Amino acid sequence: MTGRGRILVVGAGLSGAVIGRLLAEAGLGVTILEARDHIAGNCHTRRDPATGVLVHVYGPHIFHTDDAEVWDYVRGFATFRPYLNRVKTTVAGKVYSLPVNLHTINQFFGRAMNPDEARAFIAGRAEATIAEPANFEEQALKFIGRDLYEAFFRGYTVKQWGCAPTELPAAILRRLPLRFSYDDNYFFHRFQGMPEEGYTAMVAGILDHPGIEVRLGHRFARATGGGHDHVFYSGPLDGYFDFELGRLGYRTLDFERVEHAGDFQGCAVMNYGDVEVPWTRIAEHGHFAPWERHDRSVAFREYSRACGPGDIPYYPIRLVAEKALLVRYVERARAEAGVSFVGRLGTYRYLDMDVTIREALDAARAFLRHRAAGTAMPAFTVAPL
Repeated sequence: MTGRGRILVVGAGLSGAVIGRLLAEAGLGVTILEARDHIAGNCHTRRDPATGVLVHVYGPHIFHTDDAEVWDYVRGFATFRPYLNRVKTTVAGKVYSLPVNLHTINQFFGRAMNPDEARAFIAGRAEATIAEPANFEEQALKFIGRDLYEAFFRGYTVKQWGCAPTELPAAILRRLPLRFSYDDNYFFHRFQGMPEEGYTAMVAGILDHPGIEVRLGHRFARATGGGHDHVFYSGPLDGYFDFELGRLGYRTLDFERVEHAGDFQGCAVMNYGDVEVPWTRIAEHGHFAPWERHDRSVAFREYSRACGPGDIPYYPIRLVAEKALLVRYVERARAEAGVSFVGRLGTYRYLDMDVTIREALDAARAFLRHRAAGTAMPAFTVAPL
């Protein structure tokens, strides 16, 4: 086919698949290299052989967005079923709803407050003396007060990030909602759902184009990019440079499998807020596809720890030391010709799936504009700093 191999994409996750598809539709030949033996990156799904349950192999992924174009895009490659993420948490032997809402507040404090009463009650317990929160803990104390912070955020945060909440930036907590209603839908977004046949089938649909060649089990090296018009790299930013300046910090996850006859915990996700419980949460995957029925259930306990050289990176840490190293890698990346760094790993940022797809669409369209104008595509279309 004319043009095959002119564009090299590294990674067959959402970023690589969406970029590859748009460029292939524009008439360019696209080769996608994927180091793993499967497509779809960390949103990979597969049937559990023992139970038949559709499992989110690398942990739960719920699709939610306010971006109408992205919502239409994914539904062009998969049938989406309605799905609302309703998370529970076990704290001190009791179960509560997350995010913290009016039910959580009334249950925790043994009250029966209406929204206005609860709002005033929480405001009275919040630490108003903190003017500008300097870290996660101060943000929580100013936001919800010590009781709710200690119960629902402190222990989970210590386990998830492996450090004291005082070492984490305040911005992490600003993403979490507090509701003075009985709404226990975890996300705000107007479009929410789950692909009926899983994310891997959806990504396979995106990749199903005659202009795309996918090579599984192929690791990228900088020398591989030679002979291509452009490289879109969605692997680890530090990995592109063979970690020459050091490794950026990530948290990774370990999973402990639990098989059960019938329903194991009664919900899809149960968090564990007590620091003495070593796992952060348990995900029971049959609940992510409530339209299916299975005789046996499969669940996974999640354990968070520091990411080593051979581990799968999940969450960028982005503390002071990592940000200083990130600045140096970004400078190196911007000096590279003919390479764009995209996605969660390529930009060292935590990205939800809808944002990943949005940025991939924007990056591919930017490349086509630069190509038509005869100008150079930048290393980053979204600044990672």
